[in-house]
Amino acid sequence: MMRPNTTRREFLRATGAVLGGAALSGGLPGEARAAEEKWITLFDGKTLAGWHKNPKRIGHGTGGSWVVEDGVIAGEQDPPGSGNGGILLTDRKFGDFELLIDMKPDWGVCSGLFLRGNDRGQCFQMMVDYHDRGNVGHIYGEGTGGFNTRMFDINGKLDAAGKLASLTTAGHKKAADVGLVRGCTPAAWLKAWKVNDWNTAKVRVAGGDFPSITTWINGLEVCHFDGDKSPHPGYKKANILKTLGPQGSIAVQVHGGRGWPKGAKCRWRNIKIREL
Repeated sequence: MMRPNTTRREFLRATGAVLGGAALSGGLPGEARAAEEKWITLFDGKTLAGWHKNPKRIGHGTGGSWVVEDGVIAGEQDPPGSGNGGILLTDRKFGDFELLIDMKPDWGVCSGLFLRGNDRGQCFQMMVDYHDRGNVGHIYGEGTGGFNTRMFDINGKLDAAGKLASLTTAGHKKAADVGLVRGCTPAAWLKAWKVNDWNTAKVRVAGGDFPSITTWINGLEVCHFDGDKSPHPGYKKANILKTLGPQGSIAVQVHGGRGWPKGAKCRWRNIKIREL
């Protein structure tokens, strides 16, 4: 039953939209089915077809190690603990889009989801810094001046066996103070994030040359960044456009350096995109 004052379009969007998992088949209303068919699967669950490592050494290393394990992309340093990382990028480039991706980082890794990225490792990045004083979900300018919109840090609490048991937050800031239009509270983020489990990120990049970027974790809007009007002092939009252009790859990262725990991995699955 539709709620009072709900239009048919709103009803179909609410009931027919698919945010992850297997694609729906027959039986959907035409409008909802058409919306679902716009999603492009970027990872087939079996191979790395359609992806490539950074072809030349970048600041994080020669590329890192990327394999498909049990239907997921697993990235780590190459060899483990060596400090040699890198990025794995889509061959195809995108401008304005919505992206869905499941992620499961081991505690202690410093990873990232790259948006409009290039082979040199420059991008708008949704941070996946899953370590003490880290952050997951806010926007960072990787190789573009280093503007950082994090509203809070995360820190881990370990159990007696040394396994991550829970998270806390620190260093709280207001959205406006870090150049964001809006952002979630630390308490809301802690409630949304699932420790030692898979988490689903959604990212919307829209607006052409100077995009607005919105991120969600498990349905919670984490932040909204306006690339046209952000007052962040480190955000130089004209320079960033010159560096990145209006399109780029989707990429995932293994950070270089000795901070990445030996043998730790960041895992990704259910990756799909639709262009806007």
